[in-house]
Amino acid sequence: MTLTTFEVSASETSCDRASSPIARPLSWRAALWSVMSVRWAAVALALFLAGLVTQLNAAPQVVWWSLYLACYLAGGWGSAWAGAQALRNKALDVDLLMIVAAIGAVAIGQIFDGALLIVIFATSGALDDVATKHTEDSVKGLLDLAPDRAVVLDGDGTERVVAAGELVVGDRVVVRPGERIPADGAVLSGFSEVDQCSITGESMPAAKSRGDEVFAGTVNGSGVLQVLVTRDPSQTVVARIVELVAEASATKAKTQLFIEKIEQRYSITVVAATLALVAIPLMLGAPLQPVLLRAMTFMIVASPCAVVLATMPPLLSAIANAGRHGVLVKSAVVVEHLAATSVVALDKTGTLTCGVPQLTMVEPLRPEAVGVRKLLQLAAAAEQSSEHPLGRAIVEEVRRRGIVIPVADDFRALPGRGVRAIVGRDFVEVCSPHSYRGAPLSELEPILAAGATAAVVMLNGVAVGVLGLTDQVRVDAAESVASLATLTVAPPLLLTGDNQCAAGRVAQHAGITDVRAALLPEQKVQAVRALQESGHRVLVVGDGVNDAPAMAAARTSIAMGAGADLTLQTADGVTVRDELHSIPTIIGLARQARRVVTANLIIAGTFITVLVLWDLFGTLPLPLGVAGHEGSTVLVALNGMRLLTNRSWRTAASGVR
Repeated sequence: MTLTTFEVSASETSCDRASSPIARPLSWRAALWSVMSVRWAAVALALFLAGLVTQLNAAPQVVWWSLYLACYLAGGWGSAWAGAQALRNKALDVDLLMIVAAIGAVAIGQIFDGALLIVIFATSGALDDVATKHTEDSVKGLLDLAPDRAVVLDGDGTERVVAAGELVVGDRVVVRPGERIPADGAVLSGFSEVDQCSITGESMPAAKSRGDEVFAGTVNGSGVLQVLVTRDPSQTVVARIVELVAEASATKAKTQLFIEKIEQRYSITVVAATLALVAIPLMLGAPLQPVLLRAMTFMIVASPCAVVLATMPPLLSAIANAGRHGVLVKSAVVVEHLAATSVVALDKTGTLTCGVPQLTMVEPLRPEAVGVRKLLQLAAAAEQSSEHPLGRAIVEEVRRRGIVIPVADDFRALPGRGVRAIVGRDFVEVCSPHSYRGAPLSELEPILAAGATAAVVMLNGVAVGVLGLTDQVRVDAAESVASLATLTVAPPLLLTGDNQCAAGRVAQHAGITDVRAALLPEQKVQAVRALQESGHRVLVVGDGVNDAPAMAAARTSIAMGAGADLTLQTADGVTVRDELHSIPTIIGLARQARRVVTANLIIAGTFITVLVLWDLFGTLPLPLGVAGHEGSTVLVALNGMRLLTNRSWRTAASGVR
């Protein structure tokens, strides 16, 4: 007998998901105004723009000076406070330097320079605060996975409702259809199928019977289970995910842009040099006014305005370009880290695959009596009243092929085992392989070996066919994996909680050789940390709650747009359109941004060096110093904005490194 495999077109394997990917980012933007620094930064930007408009339109000087000074107050008080706190701790940082430079600009009449510097720093600080707040909220939201209440079964058979957090090891709990399991434990009695995608990432509900392990926060199917609690609520897999995400996120929060890593030494050098330019000439008897003018000129030309703009516009332009093409990148730090990615770890379900089962294989056992069409018709008739994902997949495939589905009577769902119904005068069953009690079926072996989920179709007690259902691999998976392999030091690897057979099938289709299957969330974290300890800079791509700890632990992470809320909040970026091929493209764009940043830093550093040396060893006219400073600032800003163009995205998508 020959196994029949259904060919599914690209349009039929589209990964449309139930949840809208567009709705996710809206919550991110709506939450911006809950952060105080964002509101102050917005006010500062509005005042700055108002001041610029009035200045360019030749309004009275007092008007635009007032607007710029108000911008100073709105956007600068936070940096002034942070700088003062750092000074109390005997440290200097760029916050304090920016305030001093801004005040120096006012002192010599260059208030526009100072206001621009204030706006840049206020915006940068606000973005950092937003990212920190969302990380904290996402960790708290994960606790909603586990139910608040549990039904405990006492020794005399009576039931009582208790808080899930009060459960202790040894308690017996009853979990009814559709309820979330309140604790990690083992099944004492009952049959059901449990959707544990949130913990293991498995695309198909797992059949559960006596002795099987279940996890808190997973969703029970159509059967009733009695579960023996085996772990304290504080030690459940969900609780450990919370702990892992919080711990890893706290570590990542310390990450800074390259330019921020040198801010301490730069600040000390500039402040010390400015004081020396004032003190030494005065000690040698020089007049006060020329000394102050030279010192203020030095403060202006040495201020890192051009250096800040050398870094931020390319990174922010890359963020804006990516957003226009359906990838939300949450900060400039993320762009920098994406550019340095050396290996990509991919989840399976919902990342490399669509996360929705489809009927792909059919094997008639008695083709002379029941052929392919009749076999599908019987299976769909029995499954048409089922709410199980596998049943829905069978019915959808039969309808797609235009096969008429007959009416079925006396439908019964058998939790963990299958369904049965009367179709015409025939008794039809669709059951799982482990509940099949007939003669051994060799036809099951190739289906299971291919990593598919098998179902046996029985007619009047006799097996007449075997069906195979698989989670379809995305049509662009192989191309995306190949592109990632050319961009990174090591080829991509697969990290999944699904079984080895299913993982191997997907990996083979996508061209991945390093497959790590049957991993719990903490084991994914261990795998990521092992890679990073070996020197890799890891990017994790996933979509489920079970991926969140690994994503938080990785140097960088991207969530597929239809993923869980926690994953979207924890990730550094989100593919809004749920497109896998966006991953190599965004890495390529980040590397373009890194090259532009390097070029800009060279330009800005050259200008600053020339102007500072001119001021120190010659006579640099203040207007010329300001012109040189502003010219370098405008030059690097315009160079960075080149990354806003569609050409930059196309170049990144073409695989140019």
